[in-house]
Amino acid sequence: MTGPGFGTAVRRLAATTLVAAAALAGAGCAADPREGWSTAPVHRTDVATVAVPIFDNATFVRDVEFLLTDAVIKAVEARTPYRVTDRSRADTLLTGRITDVRLQELSASPVSGLGEEVVESIEVEFSWTRIDTGEVIVRRADLSIAGLFSPSAPVGERREVGRFAAVDRLADRIVDTMASEW
Repeated sequence: MTGPGFGTAVRRLAATTLVAAAALAGAGCAADPREGWSTAPVHRTDVATVAVPIFDNATFVRDVEFLLTDAVIKAVEARTPYRVTDRSRADTLLTGRITDVRLQELSASPVSGLGEEVVESIEVEFSWTRIDTGEVIVRRADLSIAGLFSPSAPVGERREVGRFAAVDRLADRIVDTMASEW
């Protein structure tokens, strides 16, 4: 189907499509994400570096603060444009405190009475602050995440399985709060 008017029809269709796409793109995008779709960055552009000291641990459970700090640093580096550095060179400071670590049995074996499904919950409070001005960017208290493990036979998982799951999910949630508020 290539007649003398074919080229004109194709050009008209292309022009109409281009005008419609431009109109839709302009109508759908907004500078403020609360007003529509946005092409604005998800993370703050005035921050380049973050210092993450070891979280405080107000519980009697040992070493969970090291696991959580390590997971938070890895999540910041993997999921944000920020670079983790020491406090003397950082724009911002992400500090936190583990306030509670507890086990809760969800189900028990009818044969042995031992826990089949157990969760380890970790609760933290944290804040993300600009070092130069002292402005608190984000502050959150009572953030609690749980990790499931199955200690009884035949699975026989150790408590650390639940702890690692909780720590990883908690680190992800902390890093999620570092994104711009919509």
